[in-house]
Amino acid sequence: MDVAAWRREMRARLIDARLEISPEEHERFSRTIENRIEGILDSLPPQILSAYWPFKGEVDLRPLMRRLQAKGWVTAVPSVVRRRSPLEFLEWADGMEMDLGPYDIPVPRDRKVVRPTVVIAPLVAFDRNNYRLGYGSGFFDITLAALQPPPLTIGVGFEITGVETIHPLPTDIPLNLIVTEAGVWKPGRKITTSTPPIH
Repeated sequence: MDVAAWRREMRARLIDARLEISPEEHERFSRTIENRIEGILDSLPPQILSAYWPFKGEVDLRPLMRRLQAKGWVTAVPSVVRRRSPLEFLEWADGMEMDLGPYDIPVPRDRKVVRPTVVIAPLVAFDRNNYRLGYGSGFFDITLAALQPPPLTIGVGFEITGVETIHPLPTDIPLNLIVTEAGVWKPGRKITTSTPPIH
């Protein structure tokens, strides 16, 4: 099997499927996902969390990041430094001036580098063992391999992007949790399917 070709085809198909989610469903799913994540994080003391700036129909976690900031968390977004190198995490707060970075994704103009203890990663696809399929550059796997001690890792996506296997490579790193609108997954099993309260 040509895994690279399979991944390219799967990546394109699932990004298209994500972009076809209606605005109303996208908003409803996103709110449910935000509240699931907030419920998980409420059991932890405030610390440094990296999420991301939404791209190609991803779940927008900026409202959650604002709520976490109000609770004493420091929030950050990833920034590409160079190819095949770990990402930097730049502190982000609401109202900061932003510049366009690689892939036209905004990054804070004031580049204050922090080290997150919780990393929320967007995903194009995920499988039952919590392996994540991203956009193909390998930045998150390179970064997670470099972070010691390892952070708590949470993948975020929609349930339609779940597949039996992403055919993981030796460099792929499974995430601690995957959160979708349908539940929370640990490797090999779903641990909750209940609908969280809406904030």
